[in-house]
Amino acid sequence: MNDDVRNIVLGVIAAGISAAVGWLARTYLWRRRLRRKQAFFGLPDNAESLLVVNRDAGGPDLTVTRRDVFALLELSALIKDCHANAQVVAHDAAQQGFGERTEFCVGGPASNRRMAAHLASLLPGIRVNTEAEPGPERGAFQIGGERYRLEPGRSEYVLLARLTAGERREARPVFLFCGQRAITNQAATRYLARNHERLARKYGTNTFVLLLKVVNSQAYGPDVVELVADVTRPAQAPLPVPAQTRTSHRAAN
Repeated sequence: MNDDVRNIVLGVIAAGISAAVGWLARTYLWRRRLRRKQAFFGLPDNAESLLVVNRDAGGPDLTVTRRDVFALLELSALIKDCHANAQVVAHDAAQQGFGERTEFCVGGPASNRRMAAHLASLLPGIRVNTEAEPGPERGAFQIGGERYRLEPGRSEYVLLARLTAGERREARPVFLFCGQRAITNQAATRYLARNHERLARKYGTNTFVLLLKVVNSQAYGPDVVELVADVTRPAQAPLPVPAQTRTSHRAAN
């Protein structure tokens, strides 16, 4: 074998080794990224998850608003990327605890009993005005001592939360998308789809509650979303009892 042939063979071998190393490195990074994503969502390979949605009050069939369908599509793509499976369940049929399967709960407490139960038991510092009568307070959020009113089409709020119960490491999280309107639910799922890597770096697998603001949805739809605040601490602390209620309670005793 002369020098030219030997150089060609060595070049081919070096190129093959470089390609193999590059492929292994890309595969390792892809797998590490996938594992981080699976850990954040609580969705290992072939895991089962729940998509909890509203049921139309007018009948027994499971019907979902167009915007909430779009929200479910955003979530379904995330679940598929984690190599997991999803089951769609009506809010009044999901009669089970949490922690066994990852849950994605979509909709406000006025139309989603499951959401109302999660807020009451896990986030006592949040109160949502569910009155049907129109008025400036309809749909308003109270978080701690702050109130956030709905201005349809202009300024609308939605809560995005990742919650875990208990100290079990294997417990699956519950994700809440609690908006003042259906379009805000879609905005929150899209925000999660776009920012889950950043959220995973910041919070890991811990609980967080974020208040998001959807800006000018009548012009921009669900695409323009601002992070108002991390409200994890006030959301988990019980709301203070109004002075009038405390006075009435003392009088009754």
